[in-house]
Amino acid sequence: MNTLLHLDASARRRSVSREVGTAFAEAWRAVHPGGTYLYRDLAAAPVPFIDEAWTELCDNVLRTGVTDLDRLHEAARPPGQKAAWATLEPLFNELVAADVVLIATPMYNFGIPASLKAWIDQVTFPKMSLAGRRFVVASARGGSYAPGAPRAPYDYQERYLRDFIAGHFAVEDVTFINAELVNSRIDPNLAHLRAAHDDSYAAALHTAATLAKEY
Repeated sequence: MNTLLHLDASARRRSVSREVGTAFAEAWRAVHPGGTYLYRDLAAAPVPFIDEAWTELCDNVLRTGVTDLDRLHEAARPPGQKAAWATLEPLFNELVAADVVLIATPMYNFGIPASLKAWIDQVTFPKMSLAGRRFVVASARGGSYAPGAPRAPYDYQERYLRDFIAGHFAVEDVTFINAELVNSRIDPNLAHLRAAHDDSYAAALHTAATLAKEY
C-alpha cells in the first residue's frame, strides 16, 4: 500500500506553495484511494528545535551501536532524552513509512523556512538510507530563479534540499515544481512580470496534478 507524507512549511495559510502541494496531494489521493495520507503543517504546528538532550540521545545511539530502528528508543535514558525521543519518534516513523514525501515550501531569503529546517534537523538522526523513496518539492519563489535568470546563482533553496536529500538519505529521485515571480502579485516594481508569474503558476499546478498520477 502506498503512503504519501505531505509537509507544508509556508507561514501563510493561503499560499502558492500550499496550493501547488495540494494539487499534487489531491491528484495522488485520487489515484491511490486505498493509500495512506500523512500530513503535517510545520507552520501551524511547529516542530521543536533540537536541543542538548537531542544531541545526547544521538550520542547514546552511537555509543550503544543500536542499528535496529525498532530499538532506537532504548538509547533514550534520562528524562530529557526520553522527551527528545518522544518528539522525534512520530516524525521519524512518518518519514520511514512514506513511499513519497511531498514538501510544499516557499523560498525565504534565498533558502527554506525555519519551520522546515527544524523538521529536517529532527529527522537527520539516526542517519539512514531512504533509497527507493521519491521526494517532490512544491516551491514558490518571489522572483525568478530559473536557469539563466539573473538570480539563479542565489537559489540556495533547491540546491540545499537536493543536496541534503541525496547526501543524507541517499535519494536521487527528487523533483522540484517551482512557481516563480510570486511577488509580482504585490510588488509594483514587479507588476510587469505578472503574466509570466501567472504562466509559471498555472504550469506548476498542471505539473503537480499530472506528476502525482505517476507516483
